[in-house]
Amino acid sequence: MIVEEAVFRSVTQSGLEDVAHNVIERLGAFPVWLFHGEMGSGKTTLIKAIGKLAGVQDAMSSPTFSIVNEYETRAHTKIFHFDFYRIKHEAEAYDIGTEEYFYSGYPCFVEWPEKIPSLIPPRYAEVSIQVDSNTERTIVISVHDREEENGL
Repeated sequence: MIVEEAVFRSVTQSGLEDVAHNVIERLGAFPVWLFHGEMGSGKTTLIKAIGKLAGVQDAMSSPTFSIVNEYETRAHTKIFHFDFYRIKHEAEAYDIGTEEYFYSGYPCFVEWPEKIPSLIPPRYAEVSIQVDSNTERTIVISVHDREEENGL
């Protein structure tokens, strides 16, 4: 069940900070964030903007080959960035302890979540990025709560 939705239209590189602020405001209630968009749509770029606002000082990069990157913020908390593009089977994500990361309470940003459908927790947020042009995107943030949907 979608409990909240925000739409950002005509987002350019310079407008990513507004979207990142929207994500930061919701991190405590929804630590798992699923990022959808075609290759090159800006998923990693947006995650970098969120990390910067959250206080990550290290250079952030896509974990395409490592599957997960861990970053520390200035407040000595952690952020986990996943990229499941290269996995062939959901069991690979399970084997690296994805569930432990998701239930750690630390923010988890997930690219290509469609590769791990049964590992997604009941409460999560989703970011869908649609390419409108070479420089503009439409970004939809939706917050989901399957516990509420099931009456739990």
